Amino acid sequence: MKRKRKEPAAAASACQLRGSSSHPFGALKGFVPLGTGEDRVYREIREAIPVLDAAVSKLVRLSGGFEVRCKNAEAQKRLEHFLLTVPCGRGQVGMDSFLSGYMDSLLTLGRAAGEMVISGGRLAAVCWGDVTRLQALEGDNPLDVVLWGPDAHGTMRPLPYQQLLLFTTLNPEPEHPYGVSLFRGMPFLADILMKVYAAVGANWERAGNVRYSVICRGGQNLDPAQAQEQGRQMAQEWAKAMEDGKNGTVRDFVAVGDVDIRVIGGEAPILDSQVPVRQILEQLVAKTGLLPFLLGLNWSTTERMSTQQADILTSELWALRRTVEPAVRKVCRTFLMLEGLDDRVEILWNDISLQDITEEARADLYKAQAQKARRE
Repeated sequence: MKRKRKEPAAAASACQLRGSSSHPFGALKGFVPLGTGEDRVYREIREAIPVLDAAVSKLVRLSGGFEVRCKNAEAQKRLEHFLLTVPCGRGQVGMDSFLSGYMDSLLTLGRAAGEMVISGGRLAAVCWGDVTRLQALEGDNPLDVVLWGPDAHGTMRPLPYQQLLLFTTLNPEPEHPYGVSLFRGMPFLADILMKVYAAVGANWERAGNVRYSVICRGGQNLDPAQAQEQGRQMAQEWAKAMEDGKNGTVRDFVAVGDVDIRVIGGEAPILDSQVPVRQILEQLVAKTGLLPFLLGLNWSTTERMSTQQADILTSELWALRRTVEPAVRKVCRTFLMLEGLDDRVEILWNDISLQDITEEARADLYKAQAQKARRE
């Protein structure tokens, strides 16, 4: 029987929005560096503002775990054991640990990279890596991405086993299709917030470590030498009085003449930072998609999540799940193929429950009673 000739991939021939014209410098065609200066800014924002660090951690944890369903019982059993025991590096074990680091990089930097390690013809480990050290190059097919990394000498070269690499982007744009960080748009507001916090710290440092201004009047009739000596003596006595106060003893400061002692900056009131800090935090928290009370911000009188808020947060978490699901499926299929098993697998994510179970049960009861009433 004559075999049918394999048709070329339709995606490659139908792609019209990605440029396919030749480049005078072939090695530079479509080359886009990923390790930009934004990565360092995003990481510093996360380190400087604990609320944003907590937001990323909570989004990763709220995404939950998953289960797999295979067509073959043997494949099901072996794949489940692999997902529970696969080494992920950094002392982590299990696919859930890999997903935590993978999603963390995806949210912080807008992209994540991982690698499947083959040993003895079997899938031995799944590790996530530092995506900022990689660069991307569009292949002959505009839908393919070739990852480049540094070799032993620091020269960027294409990584040899592209089929074993995992690469995911968050909300890629047509102009820059390499992912958008969750922190995009935050540097300006984060800079203002850090200035407010720094000013508050400086003001309280001055309030706790007071500087004094000692002015002695009535020295117009003294010659410069006597005035200087009188000022020196007064400064020594004032310093002794302050040192004795630190040691727990009380010593009086006695001076002759009209002496005026004031606290430097004591007349200037400390600005109220509650309103501007809250306004900035509202913008930052809104970008994360989480509710304020989940991050410890008690801005409202009630701290319960409404049905609409739970639905919106659930949709955000499902969008994050859909983003990383292709990487998870690729790991599962690679394991099954290397084991010689049926590679058909389905990813079943765990249910996201953000509502009160009692309220959900009461709602189901009301629905059942309504259906019964209609039938009667």
